[in-house]
Amino acid sequence: MTNLSPKTVVKSVGPFLVPFFKTVAIFFVLFGDDSRDESIFFCIVKCLPIISLMGFVIVHGMNQTEYYRYSRRILIGLVFSCLGDAFLVWPDYFEVGIFMFAIAQFSYARAFGWRPRKILHGLGFAAVGALVYMFLAPALEGIMLYIVAAYITLICTMAWRAVARVEFYNDLWTWTKLCGCIGSILFVISDLTIAVNKFRFPVPCQHQIVMLTYYAAQLGISLSVIDSPIDELLEKTLKVS
Repeated sequence: MTNLSPKTVVKSVGPFLVPFFKTVAIFFVLFGDDSRDESIFFCIVKCLPIISLMGFVIVHGMNQTEYYRYSRRILIGLVFSCLGDAFLVWPDYFEVGIFMFAIAQFSYARAFGWRPRKILHGLGFAAVGALVYMFLAPALEGIMLYIVAAYITLICTMAWRAVARVEFYNDLWTWTKLCGCIGSILFVISDLTIAVNKFRFPVPCQHQIVMLTYYAAQLGISLSVIDSPIDELLEKTLKVS
């Protein structure tokens, strides 16, 4: 199979990622410490990197054909992630923020697809999710018991499907699938850090850990759209043959 190499991508689409890296740098310059800011300005600066990735996905290619189905679902995930970022700025909207990110995780999982199944991978993530929930449960009350359980289920499902796509022995393997895989794992790390810090005990440098892993996660997932139309075409060709 012929696919775009990382070197080719850096030359061809790298410039479109410049806004993302610039906005991430601006965020950490302005809000790199652990202080909490609940201003509109903070909200805008926090959301700008994700908005930049939305632009990257759109510029890379977007239409209504089945070959861009993957890109559309990733874009939807980025949109709801951006909304989640905005709501999480204000503690009173924490539950709404979780709901926005839950929709994003569902959209990402749909993009990654359900084949190959790799049930053992799924069981592994289910076990990790169960352990995390048991660790957090003593600190949860009321509806949060159910909200956190549902969100853990969704993000573990998303990570399972992203990891399942990477088959090093398969001709359909591409480095962009690996980007999506790494991005999903970083997303889990970011959200786990948030949960531990909020419900169990303070995590040193949690703000920096959360935001670095989060932005890197969204970048990895966004990069996975680069040769997704080729993947769709090849998979359809293989089904026909």
